[in-house]
Amino acid sequence: MDRKYHVISTLVEDKPGVLQKVAGLFNRRGFNIDGITVGNSEVEGLSRMVISVHADQKGLEQVIKQLNKLVDVIKIKDITKNAVKRELCLIKVNIPNANARAEILQYTNIFRANIVDVSEETLIIELTGDKEKINAFISLVENYGIKKIARTGLTAMARGV
Repeated sequence: MDRKYHVISTLVEDKPGVLQKVAGLFNRRGFNIDGITVGNSEVEGLSRMVISVHADQKGLEQVIKQLNKLVDVIKIKDITKNAVKRELCLIKVNIPNANARAEILQYTNIFRANIVDVSEETLIIELTGDKEKINAFISLVENYGIKKIARTGLTAMARGV
C-alpha cells in the first residue's frame, strides 16, 4: 500500500462536534492525521479545516466520498499539488552566553523569523514557513538547548482562483 502525503481543504459548518465527526472518519479508515487546523473562513458561519494526512489514493477517495455525505461538510478539495502551505512555530531557546545570543539572532534574521520575547536566559522565536524550513531552523538552534516548541500544524490555501 503506497501512502502519500495529502492536504485536504474542507469548508464546514461552524458548530460543535464537526471536528470530531471529520476526524472520526479518518480514524475509522485507519489514517493518522498528521495535522489539522481549523479557523473561521471568509463566509460567516463556516469554518475552514485543513487536514494533512498520509493515505493511499483509493482510501483517500473513500474518505472524501464519506466526508461529502456529512451534512455539516459544505465543500472538500484536495490541494496537495497546487497550494501555498505554511506552519507557525514558537521556539524557546536557551541563551548560554553573549556569543550564542549573537549567533541565534543571525539565524533568526537569515530565516526571516521574529524575536517575540527576550529574557536574560532565553529567547522566544516566531517562525513561519514550510515544514522543511522550520525543521532546518530547529536543527540549527538545538545545540543551544531548546526549552519548548509549539507548532500549529500545517495550514494551506489553493493557488489561483
